[in-house]
Order: sequence, then structure tokens, then C-alpha cells
Amino acid sequence: MARKPSRARLRFETVGSITAIIVGVAALYVSWDQARVMRAQQHASVLPAIQIDGFQTRDGDMASIGLRIRNAGVGPAIISSVSLTRLGQPSEDIAPIIELLPEGFDLSWTTMIGRVVAAGETVEAISFHWPAGALSSEQGAALGAEWTSWDVSVCYCSVFERCWIAETRGVGAGAHSVRACPAPDYDLFERIGAQGL
Repeated sequence: MARKPSRARLRFETVGSITAIIVGVAALYVSWDQARVMRAQQHASVLPAIQIDGFQTRDGDMASIGLRIRNAGVGPAIISSVSLTRLGQPSEDIAPIIELLPEGFDLSWTTMIGRVVAAGETVEAISFHWPAGALSSEQGAALGAEWTSWDVSVCYCSVFERCWIAETRGVGAGAHSVRACPAPDYDLFERIGAQGL
């Protein structure tokens, strides 16, 4: 005649099974949490931070205005698109600025679309140079006022394809994250370069 297992033994086996399940679930949670923390650390270790700075300078006999794009983050920034607004309205060129520059000004520009800006790198996206005496003080003031009426936004991504838009002014000044960057129809600085030639 077979012996029935005692109630104490059944309780011990049940408690042992429940304990094993709890330990397994706890180990699974710890593994998931560690993976999440490691992913966050990986993203943080390559986080780009684009800053956009307009400048007006006078260096000796030359005056200039321009735009610098700097990556103040710790990882590379992949530039996807650049756009301009003048007094809040989208613009595809800078004709009002070109009209105020003196004849014979020099123009320097570089393409930004698809460019990888390394951490700590500064790119002078566009600049205009002319002899310091070529504009009267009134003309210089008009050019400065016109220059400040323009805003630039740059959409860029990290190597993990997390994307942000950096802006120079307004509600979105600074950078805010976006799901993806829009595909540009043209390279803004290439177009401005062709316009200024």
C-alpha cells in the first residue's frame, strides 16, 4: 500500500516552488533594469548638443558677420537639416542681408547637410567679410538690425538616431527632442553661397 505524502511535505514543496518563482522574477527584473541603465549610459556617453551663434566682428581692417555651429556635447552630431526664418516667417534665402552688404564683399560658406560635427568642434557655416570702412555707421546699424531679425534652426541626430532641433530664438530656443529630422530639399548654405557669388 502506497503512502500518501504528508501535508507538511506538500506545504514545503509549495513554499519552495513559490520561492523559486519569486527569485526568478526578481532576477529577471534586475537583469532588465541593468540593461535599461546600460542603454541610458550608452546614449548619455554620445549625447550631442548643438549651439548656434551668430556673430558680428571687426578685426583690424576687416569687418564680418556670420554664423557658427558648435557641438557642445560629448558625442558627434549628424546634421540633417537647416532652416531659416525672418521675423518668424520661413525663408529660403537671405536677399535682405545681401542687399545691405557693401559691393565686393567676400563670402565663405560650408555645406552642413549630412555633416558630422564632432564633440567640441565649431563650424563656421557662413560668413561675410568686407573692408571695415566700406559701410557708414548708419549702414552698419541697418545691417546689424537686419541680421538680428533672422533665426536659424538645425535638426541633428546622435549615432543612436535620437534627434533634436536646436533653435536660436523664440519658444523653442535651445534644443528639444523630435522623433526624426525632416529630409531637406536643398542645402541652405549652398543656396546662399550661390546667391552671394
